[in-house]
Amino acid sequence: MKTLVAVATFNELVNLPTLVDAIELALPDADVLVVDDNSPDGTGRWCDERVQSDSRFAVLHRSGKLGLGSATYAAFRDAIERGYEVVATMDADWSHPPERLPALIAALGDADVAIGSRYCPGGAIEGWPLRRRVMSRIVNRAARFALRLPVGDCSGAFRAYRVELLKQIDFNTLHESGYAYLEEILWRLKSLGARFAETPITFTDRRAGESKINWREAVAAAKLIASLGWKERTSRS
Repeated sequence: MKTLVAVATFNELVNLPTLVDAIELALPDADVLVVDDNSPDGTGRWCDERVQSDSRFAVLHRSGKLGLGSATYAAFRDAIERGYEVVATMDADWSHPPERLPALIAALGDADVAIGSRYCPGGAIEGWPLRRRVMSRIVNRAARFALRLPVGDCSGAFRAYRVELLKQIDFNTLHESGYAYLEEILWRLKSLGARFAETPITFTDRRAGESKINWREAVAAAKLIASLGWKERTSRS
């Protein structure tokens, strides 16, 4: 399957060069797209240099820090326009293991969406404080219950999607620009009849740089889950 691996970046110069090398090593036949939100640390300039020497690499520059959700939707549009069959997404900070990409893509054999999961048998988290573990568990349980999502990990970004299914979504109707998009896109795909699969990963806290997650993201996720949960209940009544 013609595969694109998409990575959204903001100030990830310290992590990105080795990550791109690892992605291309793990998936020798895949291409890589970086969606950069005008990183002041030079991430975008590095990407422009990489493009000159790497035919498998592309970069999409954006005007500013517009959010992970909108960056991912931009990557989806790019995958659709360039005729890819599969688009995989992952964080730029080495929290997602690139060596698990082949297993993630393979999980699409009987599914439309594959999730690299921290919360299925064999999955794990390393380096997180208790507070963040608890927050993640609460968000995931709330999403599974309210949105009736048939997966254990609703808030992780290490995923692979069949592009044919993404073509059915009007991205202009999606509301979340931040991390809360992770639950919304699963709910939208579920409504289209998507089949889901999970494969275990060990999630490791970022190697370097600053985390982009804060309490505002958690609040946004809670609000989104409540709003979509209401739609889920009313659609079934």
